[in-house]
Amino acid sequence: MIATIKPSLIKGIIQAPASKSSMQRACAAALLFKGESLIKNPGHSNDDKAALGVIRALGAQVVDLGDETLKIISGGIDPIEGVVNCGESGLGIRMFTPIIALSKKNITINGEGSLLGRPMNFFDEVLPDLGVEIISNKGKLPIKIKGPMIPGDIQIDGSLSSQFLTGLLMAYAASGAHNVSIKVNNLKSRPYIDLTLRVMRDFGMQVPENKNYEEFYFSEQKESSKTGPVHYTVEGDWSGAAFLLVAGAIAGKIIVKGLDIDSTQADRSVLNALKDANAQMNIGNDQIEIQPGGLKAFYFDATDCPDLFPPLAALASYCEGITKIKGVERLKYKESDRASTIEQELLKRSVDIKLDGDLMHISGKKDIPAAIADSHNDHRIAMMNSVIALGARGATILHHPNAVKKSYPDFFSDLKKLNADVEMQESSFADAFENFEQ
Repeated sequence: MIATIKPSLIKGIIQAPASKSSMQRACAAALLFKGESLIKNPGHSNDDKAALGVIRALGAQVVDLGDETLKIISGGIDPIEGVVNCGESGLGIRMFTPIIALSKKNITINGEGSLLGRPMNFFDEVLPDLGVEIISNKGKLPIKIKGPMIPGDIQIDGSLSSQFLTGLLMAYAASGAHNVSIKVNNLKSRPYIDLTLRVMRDFGMQVPENKNYEEFYFSEQKESSKTGPVHYTVEGDWSGAAFLLVAGAIAGKIIVKGLDIDSTQADRSVLNALKDANAQMNIGNDQIEIQPGGLKAFYFDATDCPDLFPPLAALASYCEGITKIKGVERLKYKESDRASTIEQELLKRSVDIKLDGDLMHISGKKDIPAAIADSHNDHRIAMMNSVIALGARGATILHHPNAVKKSYPDFFSDLKKLNADVEMQESSFADAFENFEQ
Protein backbone atom coordinates (compact mmCIF):
# COMPACT_ATOMS: atom_id res chain seq x y z
CA MET A 1 0.00 0.00 0.00
CA ILE A 2 1.18 3.51 -0.84
CA ALA A 3 -0.35 6.95 -0.47
CA THR A 4 0.20 9.80 -2.90
CA ILE A 5 -0.22 13.22 -1.29
CA LYS A 6 -0.12 16.26 -3.55
CA PRO A 7 0.32 19.91 -2.55
CA SER A 8 -3.07 21.12 -1.37
CA LEU A 9 -4.82 24.21 -0.07
CA ILE A 10 -6.84 22.72 2.77
CA LYS A 11 -10.02 24.15 4.23
CA GLY A 12 -13.06 23.14 6.27
CA ILE A 13 -14.09 21.84 9.68
CA ILE A 14 -12.92 18.54 11.16
CA GLN A 15 -13.56 16.67 14.42
CA ALA A 16 -10.52 15.65 16.42
CA PRO A 17 -10.05 11.89 16.78
CA ALA A 18 -10.72 10.16 20.10
CA SER A 19 -7.76 10.08 22.48
CA LYS A 20 -6.22 6.64 22.78
CA SER A 21 -4.55 7.79 26.00
CA SER A 22 -7.98 8.53 27.47
CA MET A 23 -9.66 5.49 25.87
CA GLN A 24 -7.12 2.92 27.04
CA ARG A 25 -7.12 4.26 30.60
CA ALA A 26 -10.93 4.16 30.59
CA CYS A 27 -10.82 0.51 29.47
CA ALA A 28 -8.51 -0.37 32.36
CA ALA A 29 -10.61 1.54 34.89
CA ALA A 30 -13.84 -0.04 33.59
CA LEU A 31 -12.27 -3.48 33.99
CA LEU A 32 -11.38 -2.71 37.61
CA PHE A 33 -14.76 -1.14 38.38
CA LYS A 34 -17.20 -3.80 39.57
CA GLY A 35 -20.34 -2.97 37.66
CA GLU A 36 -21.33 -1.26 34.42
CA SER A 37 -19.46 1.49 32.64
CA LEU A 38 -20.73 3.44 29.64
CA ILE A 39 -17.94 4.77 27.41
CA LYS A 40 -18.97 7.56 25.04
CA ASN A 41 -16.94 8.56 21.98
CA PRO A 42 -14.80 5.38 22.10
CA GLY A 43 -11.71 5.25 19.95
CA HIS A 44 -11.27 2.63 17.25
CA SER A 45 -7.55 2.75 16.59
CA ASN A 46 -5.54 -0.48 16.70
CA ASP A 47 -4.30 0.41 20.18
CA ASP A 48 -7.88 0.97 21.37
CA LYS A 49 -8.95 -2.37 19.90
CA ALA A 50 -6.03 -4.05 21.64
CA ALA A 51 -7.11 -2.57 25.00
CA LEU A 52 -10.64 -3.88 24.50
CA GLY A 53 -9.19 -7.29 23.66
CA VAL A 54 -7.15 -7.26 26.86
CA ILE A 55 -10.09 -6.47 29.12
CA ARG A 56 -12.19 -9.15 27.41
CA ALA A 57 -9.42 -11.68 28.09
CA LEU A 58 -9.42 -10.54 31.72
CA GLY A 59 -13.14 -11.19 32.16
CA ALA A 60 -14.96 -8.02 31.10
CA GLN A 61 -17.91 -8.01 28.71
CA VAL A 62 -17.91 -5.34 26.02
CA VAL A 63 -21.19 -4.46 24.30
CA ASP A 64 -21.47 -1.98 21.44
CA LEU A 65 -24.70 -0.05 22.08
CA GLY A 66 -24.37 2.01 18.90
CA ASP A 67 -24.58 5.80 18.95
CA GLU A 68 -20.85 5.92 19.77
CA THR A 69 -21.30 4.17 23.12
CA LEU A 70 -19.76 1.02 24.61
CA LYS A 71 -21.07 -0.75 27.69
CA ILE A 72 -18.46 -2.57 29.74
CA ILE A 73 -19.60 -5.02 32.42
CA SER A 74 -16.98 -6.27 34.86
CA GLY A 75 -16.66 -8.02 38.17
CA GLY A 76 -12.97 -7.16 38.46
CA ILE A 77 -9.98 -9.17 37.29
CA ASP A 78 -11.10 -12.71 36.35
CA PRO A 79 -8.95 -13.96 33.44
CA ILE A 80 -10.69 -16.31 31.03
CA GLU A 81 -7.58 -16.85 28.92
CA GLY A 82 -3.99 -17.70 29.78
CA VAL A 83 -2.56 -15.38 27.14
CA VAL A 84 -3.11 -11.63 26.82
CA ASN A 85 -2.00 -9.73 23.70
CA CYS A 86 -1.41 -5.97 23.92
CA GLY A 87 -0.95 -5.55 20.18
CA GLU A 88 1.64 -2.86 19.49
CA SER A 89 0.57 -0.57 22.31
CA GLY A 90 3.33 0.69 24.60
CA LEU A 91 0.76 2.15 27.00
CA GLY A 92 -1.18 -1.10 26.91
CA ILE A 93 1.72 -3.36 27.93
CA ARG A 94 3.00 -0.96 30.59
CA MET A 95 -0.40 -0.20 32.10
CA PHE A 96 -2.02 -3.64 31.98
CA THR A 97 0.92 -5.74 33.21
CA PRO A 98 0.65 -4.57 36.86
CA ILE A 99 -3.14 -4.91 36.61
CA ILE A 100 -2.84 -8.48 35.30
CA ALA A 101 -0.46 -9.17 38.20
CA LEU A 102 -3.44 -8.82 40.57
CA SER A 103 -4.57 -12.28 39.43
CA LYS A 104 -3.45 -15.54 41.00
CA LYS A 105 -3.41 -17.25 37.61
CA ASN A 106 -0.43 -17.83 35.35
CA ILE A 107 -0.72 -15.33 32.50
CA THR A 108 1.49 -14.85 29.46
CA ILE A 109 1.59 -11.28 28.16
CA ASN A 110 2.60 -10.74 24.57
CA GLY A 111 2.53 -8.11 21.87
CA GLU A 112 3.20 -7.48 18.20
CA GLY A 113 5.45 -5.54 15.85
CA SER A 114 7.84 -3.05 17.37
CA LEU A 115 6.54 -3.78 20.87
CA LEU A 116 8.44 -7.07 20.79
CA GLY A 117 11.71 -5.15 20.75
CA ARG A 118 10.94 -2.64 23.49
CA PRO A 119 12.67 -3.07 26.86
CA MET A 120 10.48 -4.34 29.72
CA ASN A 121 13.23 -4.75 32.32
CA PHE A 122 11.18 -2.51 34.62
CA PHE A 123 8.86 -5.38 35.43
CA ASP A 124 11.73 -7.80 36.10
CA GLU A 125 13.07 -5.32 38.64
CA VAL A 126 9.86 -4.16 40.33
CA LEU A 127 7.24 -6.92 40.30
CA PRO A 128 9.25 -9.51 42.36
CA ASP A 129 9.39 -6.95 45.19
CA LEU A 130 5.58 -6.99 45.15
CA GLY A 131 5.25 -10.77 45.44
CA VAL A 132 4.78 -11.40 41.71
CA GLU A 133 6.52 -14.27 39.94
CA ILE A 134 7.84 -13.15 36.55
CA ILE A 135 9.78 -14.67 33.68
CA SER A 136 10.63 -12.42 30.74
CA ASN A 137 12.47 -12.95 27.48
CA LYS A 138 15.70 -11.29 28.63
CA GLY A 139 13.82 -8.12 29.51
CA LYS A 140 11.51 -8.27 26.49
CA LEU A 141 8.24 -9.93 25.52
CA PRO A 142 6.72 -12.38 26.09
CA ILE A 143 6.36 -12.00 29.86
CA LYS A 144 4.96 -14.73 32.09
CA ILE A 145 3.60 -13.59 35.45
CA LYS A 146 1.73 -14.98 38.43
CA GLY A 147 0.32 -12.88 41.25
CA PRO A 148 -1.32 -11.77 43.31
CA MET A 149 0.47 -8.49 43.70
CA ILE A 150 1.00 -7.45 47.31
CA PRO A 151 1.29 -3.63 47.44
CA GLY A 152 4.24 -2.29 49.38
CA ASP A 153 6.52 0.70 49.63
CA ILE A 154 8.63 0.86 46.49
CA GLN A 155 10.86 3.28 44.64
CA ILE A 156 10.90 3.34 40.84
CA ASP A 157 12.66 5.09 37.98
CA GLY A 158 10.28 7.28 35.98
CA SER A 159 12.77 8.44 33.35
CA LEU A 160 11.84 5.96 30.58
CA SER A 161 8.06 6.39 30.67
CA SER A 162 5.28 7.47 33.01
CA GLN A 163 3.18 4.58 31.66
CA PHE A 164 4.76 2.10 34.08
CA LEU A 165 3.62 4.31 36.95
CA THR A 166 0.11 4.53 35.48
CA GLY A 167 -0.23 0.74 35.70
CA LEU A 168 1.08 0.60 39.25
CA LEU A 169 -1.23 3.38 40.43
CA MET A 170 -4.30 1.61 39.05
CA ALA A 171 -3.21 -1.79 40.35
CA TYR A 172 -2.46 -0.44 43.83
CA ALA A 173 -5.83 1.29 44.00
CA ALA A 174 -7.69 -1.83 42.84
CA SER A 175 -5.86 -4.07 45.32
CA GLY A 176 -6.95 -2.03 48.32
CA ALA A 177 -3.48 -0.64 49.01
CA HIS A 178 -3.26 1.43 52.19
CA ASN A 179 -0.49 3.10 54.15
CA VAL A 180 1.98 2.46 51.33
CA SER A 181 3.67 4.70 48.81
CA ILE A 182 5.27 4.63 45.39
CA LYS A 183 8.29 6.90 45.24
CA VAL A 184 9.44 8.03 41.80
CA ASN A 185 12.77 9.34 40.59
CA ASN A 186 12.98 11.64 37.55
CA LEU A 187 9.39 11.24 36.38
CA LYS A 188 8.81 12.15 32.74
CA SER A 189 5.50 13.10 31.06
CA ARG A 190 3.86 14.30 34.26
CA PRO A 191 0.70 15.50 32.47
CA TYR A 192 -0.09 11.89 31.59
CA ILE A 193 -0.07 11.01 35.28
CA ASP A 194 -2.56 13.83 35.80
CA LEU A 195 -4.73 12.15 33.17
CA THR A 196 -4.40 8.80 34.94
CA LEU A 197 -5.41 10.27 38.28
CA ARG A 198 -8.38 12.04 36.68
CA VAL A 199 -9.63 8.79 35.11
CA MET A 200 -9.19 6.96 38.42
CA ARG A 201 -11.25 9.65 40.14
CA ASP A 202 -13.96 9.48 37.46
CA PHE A 203 -14.34 5.74 38.08
CA GLY A 204 -14.43 6.08 41.86
CA MET A 205 -11.02 4.50 42.44
CA GLN A 206 -8.86 5.37 45.40
CA VAL A 207 -6.68 8.28 44.30
CA PRO A 208 -3.34 8.55 46.10
CA GLU A 209 -1.93 11.76 47.49
CA ASN A 210 0.41 13.25 44.90
CA LYS A 211 3.46 14.65 46.65
CA ASN A 212 5.04 16.77 43.90
CA TYR A 213 5.20 13.77 41.53
CA GLU A 214 7.95 12.32 43.70
CA GLU A 215 5.73 10.17 45.91
CA PHE A 216 2.20 8.80 45.57
CA TYR A 217 0.83 7.86 48.97
CA PHE A 218 -2.14 5.53 49.46
CA SER A 219 -3.72 6.21 52.85
CA GLU A 220 -6.47 4.11 54.43
CA GLN A 221 -8.63 2.37 51.84
CA LYS A 222 -12.03 3.97 51.40
CA GLU A 223 -15.11 2.41 49.85
CA SER A 224 -15.87 3.73 46.37
CA SER A 225 -18.75 6.16 46.22
CA LYS A 226 -19.56 4.97 42.71
CA THR A 227 -22.43 2.53 42.44
CA GLY A 228 -22.69 2.53 38.65
CA PRO A 229 -23.14 2.78 35.92
CA VAL A 230 -20.12 5.00 35.41
CA HIS A 231 -20.46 7.44 32.51
CA TYR A 232 -17.20 8.42 30.84
CA THR A 233 -16.62 10.40 27.65
CA VAL A 234 -13.31 9.86 25.84
CA GLU A 235 -11.57 13.17 25.15
CA GLY A 236 -10.53 14.42 21.76
CA ASP A 237 -6.94 13.47 21.07
CA TRP A 238 -4.39 16.27 21.19
CA SER A 239 -1.68 13.91 19.87
CA GLY A 240 -3.53 13.21 16.62
CA ALA A 241 -5.03 16.70 16.40
CA ALA A 242 -1.52 18.18 16.57
CA PHE A 243 -0.99 16.99 12.98
CA LEU A 244 -4.24 18.62 11.88
CA LEU A 245 -3.31 21.89 13.56
CA VAL A 246 0.14 21.88 11.98
CA ALA A 247 -1.47 21.10 8.61
CA GLY A 248 -3.60 24.21 9.04
CA ALA A 249 -0.56 26.29 9.95
CA ILE A 250 1.19 25.11 6.78
CA ALA A 251 -1.49 24.64 4.15
CA GLY A 252 -4.76 26.45 4.77
CA LYS A 253 -7.48 27.75 7.07
CA ILE A 254 -9.24 24.99 9.00
CA ILE A 255 -11.25 24.51 12.18
CA VAL A 256 -10.56 21.58 14.51
CA LYS A 257 -13.40 20.74 16.90
CA GLY A 258 -13.71 18.49 19.94
CA LEU A 259 -10.57 19.42 21.87
CA ASP A 260 -10.68 20.23 25.58
CA ILE A 261 -8.55 23.32 26.14
CA ASP A 262 -8.31 22.39 29.84
CA SER A 263 -7.25 18.81 29.13
CA THR A 264 -4.47 17.22 31.15
CA GLN A 265 -3.09 15.62 27.97
CA ALA A 266 0.55 16.61 27.62
CA ASP A 267 0.25 17.21 23.89
CA ARG A 268 -2.11 20.14 24.47
CA SER A 269 1.11 22.15 24.69
CA VAL A 270 1.32 22.01 20.89
CA LEU A 271 -0.63 25.27 21.11
CA ASN A 272 2.38 26.94 22.74
CA ALA A 273 4.66 25.82 19.92
CA LEU A 274 2.19 27.02 17.27
CA LYS A 275 1.89 30.41 18.95
CA ASP A 276 5.68 30.75 19.16
CA ALA A 277 5.92 29.78 15.48
CA ASN A 278 3.54 32.65 14.64
CA ALA A 279 0.70 30.46 13.36
CA GLN A 280 -2.54 32.44 13.21
CA MET A 281 -5.03 30.93 15.68
CA ASN A 282 -8.40 31.70 17.20
CA ILE A 283 -9.09 29.45 20.20
CA GLY A 284 -12.69 28.95 21.31
CA ASN A 285 -14.37 26.72 23.89
CA ASP A 286 -14.78 23.74 21.59
CA GLN A 287 -12.85 24.63 18.47
CA ILE A 288 -9.56 25.98 17.21
CA GLU A 289 -9.35 27.96 13.98
CA ILE A 290 -5.88 28.01 12.47
CA GLN A 291 -4.26 29.27 9.29
CA PRO A 292 -0.78 30.07 7.97
CA GLY A 293 1.09 33.13 9.13
CA GLY A 294 4.68 34.16 8.61
CA LEU A 295 6.05 31.03 10.24
CA LYS A 296 9.23 31.53 12.22
CA ALA A 297 11.60 29.29 14.16
CA PHE A 298 10.77 28.40 17.75
CA TYR A 299 12.15 26.62 20.79
CA PHE A 300 10.12 23.88 22.45
CA ASP A 301 10.83 21.45 25.29
CA ALA A 302 9.12 18.17 24.38
CA THR A 303 10.57 16.15 27.26
CA ASP A 304 7.11 15.65 28.78
CA CYS A 305 5.39 15.27 25.41
CA PRO A 306 7.74 13.38 23.06
CA ASP A 307 4.90 12.42 20.70
CA LEU A 308 4.91 16.03 19.53
CA PHE A 309 8.31 15.66 17.88
CA PRO A 310 6.92 14.47 14.49
CA PRO A 311 4.25 17.19 14.05
CA LEU A 312 6.63 19.86 15.32
CA ALA A 313 9.35 18.62 12.95
CA ALA A 314 6.84 19.08 10.11
CA LEU A 315 6.05 22.59 11.37
CA ALA A 316 9.72 23.50 11.80
CA SER A 317 10.42 22.44 8.21
CA TYR A 318 8.40 25.47 7.05
CA CYS A 319 9.64 27.96 9.67
CA GLU A 320 12.19 30.63 8.85
CA GLY A 321 15.28 30.15 11.00
CA ILE A 322 16.58 27.32 13.17
CA THR A 323 14.04 25.59 15.42
CA LYS A 324 15.30 23.76 18.50
CA ILE A 325 13.25 20.95 20.07
CA LYS A 326 14.43 19.41 23.34
CA GLY A 327 13.80 15.85 24.52
CA VAL A 328 15.47 13.72 21.86
CA GLU A 329 16.48 11.16 24.49
CA ARG A 330 12.78 10.24 24.88
CA LEU A 331 12.55 9.04 21.25
CA LYS A 332 14.66 5.89 21.23
CA TYR A 333 12.00 3.31 22.13
CA LYS A 334 8.96 4.34 20.12
CA GLU A 335 7.45 2.51 17.15
CA SER A 336 10.71 3.48 15.46
CA ASP A 337 13.84 5.18 16.69
CA ARG A 338 12.09 8.48 16.05
CA ALA A 339 15.07 10.78 16.23
CA SER A 340 16.70 8.74 13.47
CA THR A 341 13.57 8.35 11.34
CA ILE A 342 12.68 12.05 11.57
CA GLU A 343 16.23 12.87 10.51
CA GLN A 344 16.11 10.46 7.57
CA GLU A 345 12.78 11.75 6.29
CA LEU A 346 13.63 15.46 6.57
CA LEU A 347 16.93 14.94 4.79
CA LYS A 348 14.96 13.45 1.88
CA ARG A 349 13.31 16.88 1.67
CA SER A 350 16.67 18.69 1.75
CA VAL A 351 15.69 20.10 5.15
CA ASP A 352 18.79 20.66 7.26
CA ILE A 353 18.48 18.76 10.55
CA LYS A 354 21.05 18.09 13.24
CA LEU A 355 20.83 15.96 16.38
CA ASP A 356 22.89 17.42 19.21
CA GLY A 357 22.52 15.40 22.38
CA ASP A 358 19.03 16.07 23.72
CA LEU A 359 18.35 18.79 21.11
CA MET A 360 17.03 18.55 17.57
CA HIS A 361 17.94 21.52 15.32
CA ILE A 362 15.83 22.03 12.17
CA SER A 363 16.52 24.75 9.61
CA GLY A 364 13.27 25.51 7.84
CA LYS A 365 12.85 26.42 4.19
CA LYS A 366 10.06 27.75 2.00
CA ASP A 367 10.67 25.52 -0.99
CA ILE A 368 10.36 21.85 0.05
CA PRO A 369 10.73 19.34 -2.79
CA ALA A 370 8.68 16.28 -3.60
CA ALA A 371 9.93 13.01 -2.17
CA ILE A 372 9.46 9.31 -1.86
CA ALA A 373 8.86 8.95 1.87
CA ASP A 374 8.65 6.04 4.28
CA SER A 375 6.57 5.68 7.43
CA HIS A 376 9.05 3.17 8.89
CA ASN A 377 5.85 1.46 10.11
CA ASP A 378 5.52 4.30 12.62
CA HIS A 379 2.10 5.99 12.71
CA ARG A 380 3.45 9.40 13.67
CA ILE A 381 6.17 9.37 11.02
CA ALA A 382 3.48 8.53 8.43
CA MET A 383 1.44 11.54 9.55
CA MET A 384 4.50 13.80 9.69
CA ASN A 385 5.40 12.98 6.09
CA SER A 386 1.80 13.55 4.97
CA VAL A 387 1.57 16.98 6.60
CA ILE A 388 4.90 18.08 5.12
CA ALA A 389 3.59 16.92 1.72
CA LEU A 390 0.72 19.42 1.78
CA GLY A 391 3.05 22.37 1.30
CA ALA A 392 5.71 20.74 -0.89
CA ARG A 393 6.24 21.72 -4.51
CA GLY A 394 5.41 18.26 -5.87
CA ALA A 395 3.72 14.99 -5.00
CA THR A 396 4.88 12.84 -2.10
CA ILE A 397 4.68 9.07 -2.36
CA LEU A 398 4.43 7.51 1.08
CA HIS A 399 5.34 3.89 1.71
CA HIS A 400 3.39 1.96 4.40
CA PRO A 401 0.73 4.62 5.09
CA ASN A 402 -1.48 2.13 6.96
CA ALA A 403 0.77 2.60 9.99
CA VAL A 404 -1.66 5.40 10.95
CA LYS A 405 -4.20 2.76 12.00
CA LYS A 406 -2.31 2.35 15.26
CA SER A 407 -3.59 5.66 16.61
CA TYR A 408 -5.57 7.57 13.95
CA PRO A 409 -7.19 5.21 11.42
CA ASP A 410 -9.26 8.03 9.86
CA PHE A 411 -6.27 10.30 9.28
CA PHE A 412 -6.21 10.13 5.48
CA SER A 413 -9.99 10.30 5.13
CA ASP A 414 -9.96 13.35 7.42
CA LEU A 415 -7.31 14.99 5.23
CA LYS A 416 -9.55 14.37 2.23
CA LYS A 417 -12.46 16.01 4.08
CA LEU A 418 -10.22 19.06 4.38
CA ASN A 419 -9.72 19.15 0.61
CA ALA A 420 -6.30 17.49 0.62
CA ASP A 421 -5.39 15.65 -2.57
CA VAL A 422 -4.70 12.14 -1.25
CA GLU A 423 -4.84 8.90 -3.18
CA MET A 424 -4.44 5.45 -1.62
CA GLN A 425 -3.13 2.71 -3.91
CA GLU A 426 -2.36 -0.98 -3.72
CA SER A 427 0.59 -0.41 -6.07
CA SER A 428 3.95 -1.81 -5.14
CA PHE A 429 6.60 0.61 -3.97
CA ALA A 430 8.64 -0.23 -7.11
CA ASP A 431 5.72 0.82 -9.32
CA ALA A 432 5.29 3.99 -7.30
CA PHE A 433 8.98 4.82 -7.71
CA GLU A 434 8.72 4.34 -11.48
CA ASN A 435 5.70 6.64 -11.64
CA PHE A 436 7.45 9.19 -9.46
CA GLU A 437 10.47 9.21 -11.80
CA GLN A 438 8.21 9.74 -14.81
